[in-house]
Amino acid sequence: MISAVFLVAPNVVAIERVEEAPEFVDREGVTFSLRGGPRQPRPTERAWDCIAVYAPDELSEEEFQHLYEANKPTVPELNLHY
Repeated sequence: MISAVFLVAPNVVAIERVEEAPEFVDREGVTFSLRGGPRQPRPTERAWDCIAVYAPDELSEEEFQHLYEANKPTVPELNLHY
């Protein structure tokens, strides 16, 4: 399984378990593009699925990086090491 992390907006994130991580996913009328992964995190005290990170496709790389950093404090999946 893959944990798909959908970065919607600052402090708005959805996480779903999925079987595969396509390049594009439509959710609630928004097209999300795969921005990272899926990758298997290094072992921790907890077992993790592979992680895939999605963001709205219309965002530039710079806008994506800002959104990623804004959500990092509250989303454990964004703080894992690979």
